[in-house]
Amino acid sequence: MERMGRMRSKNKGEPQMGNMLSGEGILFIMKCLLFSYVLTAGLLLLLALLLYRFSLQEKIVNIGIIVIYIAVTFLAGLLAGKRAGSRKFLWGLCMGTLYFAVLALVSLAVNRSIADVATNFVTVFCLCAGSGMLGGMLAH
Repeated sequence: MERMGRMRSKNKGEPQMGNMLSGEGILFIMKCLLFSYVLTAGLLLLLALLLYRFSLQEKIVNIGIIVIYIAVTFLAGLLAGKRAGSRKFLWGLCMGTLYFAVLALVSLAVNRSIADVATNFVTVFCLCAGSGMLGGMLAH
């Protein structure tokens, strides 16, 4: 009982989430992914508005897309790391990898060809997984 009391006081009255694979943890992961994709959609719409308004070059738009992927997966990793309690970097990596997996599946479904997706496949995976892991590591 004393140990539970210490765990509760550490997280402002809430029990520490030791196992993210419980039903509650999986629901939290799904919420994080949903939040990530809603944020991605909003930021991509903003980028499209900037493209329309200022006639941005293709290079700048591509950099903007990459920055959006990095920022969103970093935030998802940060949220997952804060909730996990331990092994935060692994949960951040998991969030970045799941984000990329959904992104790749949607790209494959839309393009119906792996050739279009494969050109930047490894680079985007490393960016998403790495920034998610960094977010998890920096979670307090």
